Amino acid sequence: MNDKKPIGIFDSGIGGLTVAKRLSQTLPNENIIYFGDTARVPYGSKSNSTVIEYSIQDTNFLMSKDVKAIVVACNTASSVAIPELKKHYDIPIIGMIESGSVMAIEKSTNKRIGVIGTRATISNKAYSREINSIDPTVEVYEKACPLFVPLAEEGWTDHKATYEIVEEYLQELKELEIDTLVLGCTHYPILFSVIQEFMGENVTLIDSGIAAARVVKEEIKNTDLENESDKNGVSEFYVSDIPTTFKKIAELFLGKPIPDIKKVNLETLTV
Repeated sequence: MNDKKPIGIFDSGIGGLTVAKRLSQTLPNENIIYFGDTARVPYGSKSNSTVIEYSIQDTNFLMSKDVKAIVVACNTASSVAIPELKKHYDIPIIGMIESGSVMAIEKSTNKRIGVIGTRATISNKAYSREINSIDPTVEVYEKACPLFVPLAEEGWTDHKATYEIVEEYLQELKELEIDTLVLGCTHYPILFSVIQEFMGENVTLIDSGIAAARVVKEEIKNTDLENESDKNGVSEFYVSDIPTTFKKIAELFLGKPIPDIKKVNLETLTV
């Protein structure tokens, strides 16, 4: 079966574009439709029931585009909405938490894993619960790094302030002698090189976008949903609001120009 239907990705905002980039690199001939709910970002400050409601609406939008699989590129939505989404939709649904956790366990040799993320992701302990459900013997150390998001969006990948903030946040994890660090926010891969330099070459960084792309590849192969075209896939980008800096940040995250970003009327999502 040669399935040319697109793969859908949704996020509460712009960070999930790093996941879209990894998916395009892993599956270059697959078509992608990205939806960023920029009018209602962030999801982390919302109740679980609201996040589930938004996630269903986001998924409905992608389903209207006839997608064959969905990646939930929002850590908050991944932590609370995946079970509900799997009940509602009969296509592969892949989140950040499980895929990133599995890869972290595979890479760790001393079973001391660090996780960094937003305050919301760290406070609900989504990664530590998932990691320990797979392997209870792993020690998980979590740290909120809220300033990494604005640093990534400013593109400050080689700025003195970024190095100082990375040291301030991560010194504690470095002293705990972790050998694996999960980048538990989709913005954080933009700061990959700075984080890697500080943590040292003996610490493996886990980009959840890479982990999720690996799972998507396995899922569509196992369900005969691969696009066997020899042409590069195309990507479409939709948002519920277009902030003035969106295009600039999106192109920074993707590393290429985006010619067209379409706005979706929020009322069509909430009907």
